[in-house]
Amino acid sequence: MKKIRLYQNTALSLGNSIELSKDNSHHLNKVLRFPDGKNITIFNGDGFDYDAKVQRLKKITSISIVSKLKNDSESKLNLTLAQGIAKGEKMDFLIQKSIELGVTSIIPMQLERSVVRLKGDRAQKKIEHWQKIANHACEQSGRAVIVNICQPTLLSELLGNQNHNGFVLHHRANISLAQMPEYSSATILIGPEGGLTDQEVADSTNAGFKPLLLGKRVLRTETASLVAIANMQLLWGS
Repeated sequence: MKKIRLYQNTALSLGNSIELSKDNSHHLNKVLRFPDGKNITIFNGDGFDYDAKVQRLKKITSISIVSKLKNDSESKLNLTLAQGIAKGEKMDFLIQKSIELGVTSIIPMQLERSVVRLKGDRAQKKIEHWQKIANHACEQSGRAVIVNICQPTLLSELLGNQNHNGFVLHHRANISLAQMPEYSSATILIGPEGGLTDQEVADSTNAGFKPLLLGKRVLRTETASLVAIANMQLLWGS
């Protein structure tokens, strides 16, 4: 059986025994039918992996922490994806794959051409759904941090934050990543299915975002995001 990694939102320390969350218990017992007495890996987002022995008592599943190891899977590039909210499963896919590629934060963007509009309870439920996808992606990819899914954000709010090295992707730009200096942190702004409007591009560049061209071909939003992340990680990260 392959090594099992689970995210447990609990303080963890050597020698302690803790009760697994309901979802984790169900996954081990009902989905994996994991044997009692075997070890799994647990992480809580503090950058460490914890080796733990499974101890099952009736309906309660607990684990005993037996060792702790620093996880060095993080990229040296602190990368934020400001992604125009895409429809349906595209956004789920983007979140999952961008986390596998090493982004450190994801900002769902409410842009002019966004078909999906999120407010109130609907927005909160969608964020909770995306956060679960993010947590599972961290489990699967071997990361020991949790990537935060921010609240839906307007462009004016993003541009008002000066603490970023911003890049705005659009097919009329004329500068590629190969022509850029190396950065240790960056924010990528990418439009939804319909792309960014001319005004959004102008507002972004006026706020200091650098226009970025990925190639001669026009890419779909889900392709552009992952290509940009992969190339930045190759050039500046891990």
